[in-house]
Amino acid sequence: MSDTLIQLQALSDEFTALRRDIHQHPELGYQEFRTSELVAERLAAWGYQVTRGLGGTGVVGQLVRGKRGTSGQGGKRLGLRADMDALPIQEATGLPHASCHAGLMHACGHDGHTATLLAAAKHLAEQGDFDGTLNLIFQPAEEGLGGARKMMEDGLFEQFPCDAIFAMHNMPGFPRGKLLLREGATMASSENITITLEGQGGHGAMPHVAIDPVVAGSAIVLGLQTIVARNVPPLQMAVITVGAFQAGQANNVIPQRATLELSVRSLDREVHQLLNRRIRELVEAQAQSYGCQASVEFRGGYPVLVNTQPETDFARQVALELVGPENVELQTAPLTGSEDFAFMLEQLPGSYLFIGNGDQASGGHGACMVHNPNYDFDDGNIAIGAAFWVKLAERFLSA
Repeated sequence: MSDTLIQLQALSDEFTALRRDIHQHPELGYQEFRTSELVAERLAAWGYQVTRGLGGTGVVGQLVRGKRGTSGQGGKRLGLRADMDALPIQEATGLPHASCHAGLMHACGHDGHTATLLAAAKHLAEQGDFDGTLNLIFQPAEEGLGGARKMMEDGLFEQFPCDAIFAMHNMPGFPRGKLLLREGATMASSENITITLEGQGGHGAMPHVAIDPVVAGSAIVLGLQTIVARNVPPLQMAVITVGAFQAGQANNVIPQRATLELSVRSLDREVHQLLNRRIRELVEAQAQSYGCQASVEFRGGYPVLVNTQPETDFARQVALELVGPENVELQTAPLTGSEDFAFMLEQLPGSYLFIGNGDQASGGHGACMVHNPNYDFDDGNIAIGAAFWVKLAERFLSA
């Protein structure tokens, strides 16, 4: 076990308590007022220069040190990011530190991500040995609201330039503390699409004098699946999910309108463009064949998350040194979920990695998949994740 990990384990009780406090007080995206205040106060107390308000409730803590002068000017610049927002889910864990707010919970582990980066922040402030600028980014609104992009629009990287940026997410289904890395496309793009079909309402007993958008919508649902089966190259990944189909209220009324809500995902930018083009073409053609008018609204989601090879290799070496090859997966499989850290990786080189949160063998709430009312972050990961951040920061800012 590395000295850094031993030192971080000594902080486990303090940051476990902090993590559980955040868990008890979950806040949705752009409403993380209590959480961001807690983060800012801790960072300021440890000597960081703290900037608030980027992305609304975002917080950046900057620590500059240098052997090339007291200001550290001329050293490298590193960004580490943690997300802070919770989800609109009713918690069902029954744990002593369960959410105090009905209908809200930290069901994705962002409470753990925040606590882990804060533990690393304290250690680096008190004992960190590096030459350069450390930027700790605590981001709001990752859960579908694009907080990363909002922070960037507010001037994140103009105010806090970074030579590389890294982030970490817990991953149920893998043993606690196992580090999983991947270069290249790692998480899927997401596109949110609304299809509106306008027909002609009428009596259910006289369909011949109406134009039925339900029938048109049903044909579209089936037709959309052929895009993946027949237009996307077989070795590429794509998903088109119709998550909502809303039309009518009575069994004897043909409605005037039907609405479909789609979630579309891929691991390739060209496939993403192909899906959007074919969805529009198919929807408009199918609607016309049934006599309906169709509109397709693309509301945008997150781009493909692409890890750069040099930065991923760098993170791999840190992981191997920290926990050993038996606890590292060097090229894990990609995920079809999406993550707005992808926006940051479109602008900067960097890498997004995962830390195992528990598997079936270990049992417990940590093995439960994220976005589930029975999920909980494994507090044993705080020391491991923080030790990884400390070693990565010291190594990167000493190179």
